Amino acid sequence: MNRKEVYQKKIQSQLDELNAEIDKLKAKADGAEADAQLEYYKQIEELRAMQESANDKAAKLKEANDDAWEDLKAGMDSAWNSLSNSVKSTRSKFK
Repeated sequence: MNRKEVYQKKIQSQLDELNAEIDKLKAKADGAEADAQLEYYKQIEELRAMQESANDKAAKLKEANDDAWEDLKAGMDSAWNSLSNSVKSTRSKFK
C-alpha cells in the first residue's frame, strides 16, 4: 500500500467517525426542547455542509494521480481540521 492509499484510508476513517458523531448530535437534537431544537438543527446543517465539502475533497484526492495527490492533501487536512473543530465545538454546546 502506498502513501496515498494509507492517507486515504486514514481520512475516510476519520470522516466516518465524524459522521457518526454528527448522527449522535442529531439524535440529541431530536430529543431537545422545541426552542433548542431549531438552534441545534441549524448547527447540524452547518456541520453537514462542512462534511459534504470534506467528502468532496476526499473524492478528488482519491481520483488524483500519484503525483497530484500531495497538492490536494493540504486542502483535505484543512477541511478535516475545520470540520473536526466544529464538531467538537457543537458537541460542547449540546451538553
